[in-house]
Amino acid sequence: MGVVLGNIIAIYRRELQSYFVSPLAYAIAGVFWFLAGLFFVLILMGPDGILPTVAALDIQGQQVGTQVPPIDVPYEFIRAFLDRMGWLLLFVLPILSMGLYAEERKRGTLELLATSPITNWAVAIGKLLGVLTFFITLVMPLLVLEAIALSGASPKMSLQIPLLGHLALILLAAAILSLGMFISSLTDSTILSAVLTFAVILLLLFIDLIAKNIGGSLGEALGHFSLLKHYNTLLQGIFDTSSLILFASYIVLGIFLTAQSIDALRFQRQ
Repeated sequence: MGVVLGNIIAIYRRELQSYFVSPLAYAIAGVFWFLAGLFFVLILMGPDGILPTVAALDIQGQQVGTQVPPIDVPYEFIRAFLDRMGWLLLFVLPILSMGLYAEERKRGTLELLATSPITNWAVAIGKLLGVLTFFITLVMPLLVLEAIALSGASPKMSLQIPLLGHLALILLAAAILSLGMFISSLTDSTILSAVLTFAVILLLLFIDLIAKNIGGSLGEALGHFSLLKHYNTLLQGIFDTSSLILFASYIVLGIFLTAQSIDALRFQRQ
């Protein structure tokens, strides 16, 4: 067990270090922070943002002389911001995951990994943890902005909603990266890997709409596989174990399929 854990840590450190010396990773970080900051400002203070909308409703209520229903501004802000962040992942994460194995194929180092004593599971888990850690470092500056925005809320917002929301964001990212890692192991083209990952994740996000059109027991069963449905459940502050299990299932599935893909390559080389 100690040897396997040591192998995972070694792969993890190697993968994580590769992101901090990659110009592409810094470009992705810059685009991610720019778009996330833009969403932050627009949702909070844009023309149709939460604060101008609440102010307009308050003024309208005073003019008409009616009581305006209270609006939970912190909750609406967190929910709307993390919803936009979820859609942003659809475009950013396929680019992050596209080189996890495709670059190894292109450089010819995948054969070394496939024939090394390190198990394929250890390599896959190490790579996934590395790219997921890099993504978490991208999210951390946004937590500071959120904390500043919510510091003036009165009464203070319950921590359950932002904690569950950010847990959902990380789980969604881990699921997308895990499936993207598997797709990356199938090809030596990073562009093809990114496009296929985008298509697969788009399908899993909208499978709930497809399920509604199908209807019946089959449609109901398909609806349970929707990433978007379970992501929104956690964003609402609902601690749903079925949502956690679904995200964990996608993560394990991606790791399992990746290990099987590399096993097939090892068999071909032998």
